[in-house]
Amino acid sequence: MDKIKIEKMTLASLDEVMQIEALAYGKHHWSRESFVAEIDNQISTYNCAYINGKIMAGYMGLWKIIDEAHVTNLAVHPDFRRKGVAKALLLNALKECYNDKIKYLTLEVRVSNTGAIKLYEDFGFKSLGVRKKYYQNNNEDALIMWSENIFSEKYKERYNKLKEKIGDLILDE
Repeated sequence: MDKIKIEKMTLASLDEVMQIEALAYGKHHWSRESFVAEIDNQISTYNCAYINGKIMAGYMGLWKIIDEAHVTNLAVHPDFRRKGVAKALLLNALKECYNDKIKYLTLEVRVSNTGAIKLYEDFGFKSLGVRKKYYQNNNEDALIMWSENIFSEKYKERYNKLKEKIGDLILDE
């Protein structure tokens, strides 16, 4: 079974990030300059997922503001979808949030992206609103999803179950 290694995004990883970004989002994707700015941004954390420590399979970004984290983007290369990459990235983000005492996570997701919505629901996110015409390329609405307080006993139980279920996919240092 392939293992997934999570590493900090660096300038050296941007060529691969940009390939995945274009595959995931088409012509309406973030620019290289946007990622460079995010790598240097004091409130952001960007990580990449590598299959067996070698092949970049996806990435995820978070803005950490006081006790909230906003998932800015999460993308997985089409060849590695439904193989646990997004789950590994989300699990790692939760671990970081626990370490940084961040209580809540939020994100926007296309209303048509049922696969991603299901993934986020599995991680305890709930839809608490809609941003009308949020996506510029087609004016599609976005669901605004929030986690509950990740320090609640109920959420810690969910986190531990997720860790048990997918933790064996993640290659530890």
